[in-house]
Amino acid sequence: MNMSKILTRQAIENAIKVNAAIGGSTNFVIHLLAIAGRMGVELTLDDFDRLAAELPCLVNLQPSGQYLMEDFCYAGGLPVVIKEIADHLHKDVLTVTGQSLWENVKDAENYGPQVIRTLAEPFKDKAGICVLRGNLAPNGAIIKPSAATPELLVHKGRAVVFESADDLHKRIDDENLDIDEHCVMVLKNCGPKGYPGMAEAGNMPLPPKVLRKGITDMVRISDARMSGTAYGTVVLHTAPEAAAGGPLALVQDGDIVELDVPNRKLHLHVSDEELAKRREKWVAPQAPLDSGYWKLYVDTVLQADQGADLAFLRGRRGAFVPRDNH
Repeated sequence: MNMSKILTRQAIENAIKVNAAIGGSTNFVIHLLAIAGRMGVELTLDDFDRLAAELPCLVNLQPSGQYLMEDFCYAGGLPVVIKEIADHLHKDVLTVTGQSLWENVKDAENYGPQVIRTLAEPFKDKAGICVLRGNLAPNGAIIKPSAATPELLVHKGRAVVFESADDLHKRIDDENLDIDEHCVMVLKNCGPKGYPGMAEAGNMPLPPKVLRKGITDMVRISDARMSGTAYGTVVLHTAPEAAAGGPLALVQDGDIVELDVPNRKLHLHVSDEELAKRREKWVAPQAPLDSGYWKLYVDTVLQADQGADLAFLRGRRGAFVPRDNH
């Protein structure tokens, strides 16, 4: 069966909504953008917010909730969720079973209503992934509200900046680090080009001096990814990334950063004039190698808002079969 008959725009829209209903990973965003790009299906960050940010999370599953993945499986798993939100989906899309989506799930039974809730009584309201924009993320950044601390979804704080993952690990345990729970931790150069490879470094560990107060969460912002098992008020995939010259590269210790998830805002309280001065002094980081695959990757990798795929892999290329070369 041709993949283009399965990976349609309608199927991709379904995936976005189902991901919201299960409280799915932020990694889903970047992978689906890349898949759509390779299939030649137009998809943007705004689609994630428009289609699913207002949908509830139905699944009481860690890290958003209490239960484990095996509990979700025993409760009936994904078919139960799909059936419950079916009226929000394109039910007639073709699937790899050869049947429609609805045919696959119409007989699903919920054996664990404490694990998989209903639309009428969801686990969390309006829990889909949110897309943030502002002068700190002109091309977008994302946050998973279902895994965040509600009180931190609107927050303004002083930036504590780490220039790289190495810088973070070198200084985070320093008792003299000028930081408290009201600060905003900012991590640079962990995006597609900067790490390179966009590692799961976005869920920065909290400083011991803060943890000892009983604090378990702080606002954290980076151009990195984080694991779907991670918890916290963590802004990810900031685009353009620091290594590509995005505004994240210009943030300095002491700058005031504002996060406003309900209004989809991520703002750096620094004037345009000051940012222009900083940009004049900014020097792009040097790639680890200037030849081979490293160079091919760094030169052609797209930003997070486009799926962090290699630019030359986008678009349907057909089923090319090369000639024998023996």
